[in-house]
Amino acid sequence: MSTLPTHPKLSRRFRLQYEEAQTRWVLLYPEGMVQLNDSAAEILKRCDGVRSLEAIVAELEQAFHAQGIQPQVEALLEEGQHRGWID
Repeated sequence: MSTLPTHPKLSRRFRLQYEEAQTRWVLLYPEGMVQLNDSAAEILKRCDGVRSLEAIVAELEQAFHAQGIQPQVEALLEEGQHRGWID
């Protein structure tokens, strides 16, 4: 199991942007594109290397009136780290 960074940051190899043609957020990279669901996009938008994991979770819980989402956020970030999206 990998250790998540305390301040997750999107890798420089990827660019997060809203793709009008796809009507969704995507991660662009030189070899292609990853379509994201809304939850993943909201998490990755906050991975700026400044916010801590705890701050990201707190911000999402407040924005979406949800509690106890840290396990889901960590799961996405672990998968993102495995795929090279997160530094």
